[in-house]
Amino acid sequence: MVSGKNAKLEEVKKLKELMSASPIIGIVNMQNLPMAQLQRMRKKLKDDLTIYMSKKRLIKLALEDLKAEKKGLDKLEGFLKGMPALMLTKENPFRLYALLQKNKSKAAAKAGQIAPSDIKVSAGPTPFAPGPIISELGSFGLKTKVNAGKIEIIADKVVVKEGEAISGELASLLMRLGIEPMEIGLDLIGVYEDGSVFGKDVLAIDESEYFNNFVQAETWAFNLAVEAGILNSKTTELLVQKAYRNTRAVSIEANFLTADNADEILGKAERQMKSVESKVDFSKVPEAKAEEPKSSEVEDNKEE
Repeated sequence: MVSGKNAKLEEVKKLKELMSASPIIGIVNMQNLPMAQLQRMRKKLKDDLTIYMSKKRLIKLALEDLKAEKKGLDKLEGFLKGMPALMLTKENPFRLYALLQKNKSKAAAKAGQIAPSDIKVSAGPTPFAPGPIISELGSFGLKTKVNAGKIEIIADKVVVKEGEAISGELASLLMRLGIEPMEIGLDLIGVYEDGSVFGKDVLAIDESEYFNNFVQAETWAFNLAVEAGILNSKTTELLVQKAYRNTRAVSIEANFLTADNADEILGKAERQMKSVESKVDFSKVPEAKAEEPKSSEVEDNKEE
């Protein structure tokens, strides 16, 4: 029969083996996660990761023993909160976080649960008729008015901040308002990769915002390269076209005839001629006088 001490040593040994073999090590908080939900997620994500549950103290011992082998791994100790478990994978930490977030589902709050983020009640109509509910809403700082026979909340209000416990009264009110602030799923709170530890605040990236920022940065870089005349696979065609247009414009301005710009230069000359012509009043131009014969010519005619 294995003694309790030996069993703990064996468990720490197994934890160390699992973490040594995994390039990416995550810490997830299993608190408030229903067992049925955990089993479904394990089955769904089995090709992407392995979840191993153990006691917090034993995980901490294994992390400390491995800090010489995996530099910085002991920093994960700060993420051992709630009911921690190891998540072992080869998946990129940011993709891993996004994957777990996509597999979460919303749920109503229960008394005593910790708010995963600030819980806000937004302004707008409610299903409540005027009555004692007005005082109940007011007790949480919600400003109201009666509109068309129903109570309307007139301003947004954060009713509980991230990390605070949710009271039974607030949980009941949120349920009646149809607000489901809790998320059921694997809560990834810290990940180790190649000497670096990433917290939840770093891992939580808005994919659409990130993509839009990337597209915008690419546009700025392209415009800068074009403006600076930097040739590459993206800018060459545009820069050649720009150089051609500039050269052609200079040749036309300088009246330097080529087969390519002859029409424009001749057209410009014609327009200039017409412009000059339009500014001249030919009615005021004096007629040319007949030239009088010279005196020598008159004398010659007389002699004849």
